[in-house]
Amino acid sequence: MELKAYTPDEVARIFQISKHTVYEMIKRGELQAFKIGNKMRIEHDEIERYKESMKAPARKTAPEQQQQPAPSRQIQARLAGSHDFLVEHLVKEAAAAQGLQIQPTYIGSLEGLMMVYRGQADIAAMHLLDPTSQQYNLPFIHQLFVYETISVIRLASREQGFIVAKGNPKGIIGFSDLTRKDIRFINRQKGSGTRFLLDSKLLASGIAPADINGYENEEWTHLSTASHISRGAADAAFGIRSAASHLGLDFIPVAKEQFDLVFRWTDENRETLGKLASYIQSENFKRSLSNLEGYDISELGAKIYETTQPEESANV
Repeated sequence: MELKAYTPDEVARIFQISKHTVYEMIKRGELQAFKIGNKMRIEHDEIERYKESMKAPARKTAPEQQQQPAPSRQIQARLAGSHDFLVEHLVKEAAAAQGLQIQPTYIGSLEGLMMVYRGQADIAAMHLLDPTSQQYNLPFIHQLFVYETISVIRLASREQGFIVAKGNPKGIIGFSDLTRKDIRFINRQKGSGTRFLLDSKLLASGIAPADINGYENEEWTHLSTASHISRGAADAAFGIRSAASHLGLDFIPVAKEQFDLVFRWTDENRETLGKLASYIQSENFKRSLSNLEGYDISELGAKIYETTQPEESANV
């Protein structure tokens, strides 16, 4: 009986995909994993089960079947970047209300933007602070996209700060508290906008990451980070107010940031992205938003920046 358990890196090599995709499969429940301490493992039997489930069904070759018209293709686009509850809501609502099938991959703002730049995704979800200009998103976009046709659409502004246990029993009020010996910290992964903001604040405060107990421990979503606080595995995290609210935790605000969607228009995705942009700007989508503690949607759907205007999306 095979008892071997694989690391996400090993699974990535088996399937010839990136380890970020493996983590995303685990988060979506497509691949079952377990933890030993902070390390993720996937059993051999689970890998074989997943392989079997992904086998394509045999083609039907009977003449009468071949003559049947092919089913209409689902409208689809690929979204990559930062994890956010509002993005999750948009993906769900766009499918239900518009039939738009958007495939999300939550791998952090920077990697999401790079995937759009490389043509591996159509939309980037991002909130990256440029430490020099103290401006969000546009400095990075200007550096990458010169000849591509893009639009930047504001989704929301949101609050970032410290997530702590209910009642803040450790009395955490600022970045200097993270260096205390009695504080266990849980971090976000490199490349995430939250990590960018945290590191910028630490640098401004003259705090070295090595002085923070747990700085090297990383999670990939706001909710999984906050869950460490909820179950007592850590004392502080840096994240968004809505994650604290979801788990009944306390929140100490530090900054307000801009969360934007970057659309890269192509001939293949123009119809899909045009419909999605129109839906984001619609009253129906705005009315669907509720219980948005920590979000400001006053600029929802606003065009922040664009290069060449796409022919079929003049309303963006």
